[in-house]
Amino acid sequence: MSVGYLEPRWPAVRGVSARFTLRTGGLSEGRYASLNLGAHVGDAPEAVQQNRERTWEAFSLPREPLWLEQVHGSEVVDADRGGGEGARSPAPRADAAVCRRPGTVLAVLVADCLPVLLAARDGSAIGVAHAGWRGLAAGVLEATAAALAGHAPLQAWLGPAIGPTHFEVGAEVRAAFLAQSPAAADAFTANARGRWQCHLQALARARLAAAGIEAIYADDSCCYAEPQRFFSYRRDGVTGRMAALIWLQAAQC
Repeated sequence: MSVGYLEPRWPAVRGVSARFTLRTGGLSEGRYASLNLGAHVGDAPEAVQQNRERTWEAFSLPREPLWLEQVHGSEVVDADRGGGEGARSPAPRADAAVCRRPGTVLAVLVADCLPVLLAARDGSAIGVAHAGWRGLAAGVLEATAAALAGHAPLQAWLGPAIGPTHFEVGAEVRAAFLAQSPAAADAFTANARGRWQCHLQALARARLAAAGIEAIYADDSCCYAEPQRFFSYRRDGVTGRMAALIWLQAAQC
């Protein structure tokens, strides 16, 4: 089976390529079946490595991605300033990355959290962010947009994440967002258990718009609701990870 993936449905930008992997087409077994790209979740290391190699070949990546040690924060790595290069350097402790240099592949791993891709519309710069509710509240999207300041207007793509039907949170999560913006109330719906259904993509759209990004596109698939296509930590607990990847093609040099 070939590597499963989505291509972002956003206006083409010259020199920019992007993919979002699905869970199909790999060699992992059991809870990690089959295209698990996360090396930190308990899967067999050799299976993860083979899955990664399959993916790089399928996408003709110019080099191994810059992996991050994701911590649900707002730190942004500038890959043009010694942010590390794939497996040859320790993974930077961050939840977002940016670059302007052709050939560098940026990546985040997800299994319910929201992957966000950013591209300058003239193809001069790109970014990627891992945006769960903690990262959103901490300002990871604003920080990523700020790291790309000075480039052409940005466009954003929001990838598959856990949808509002299945993402139940406590009152403290809602309060964290309302303390920053009362308008965030629109992204929360009360349920019969006295808790809240949270719409991650709605929160992300509002924050991107506030950061000056008007061109926002999305795949609103729910990872939790489609076990054949997506890994979901909230649904399965022990599970694999998918990757959102973006890079500037070498022809941009």
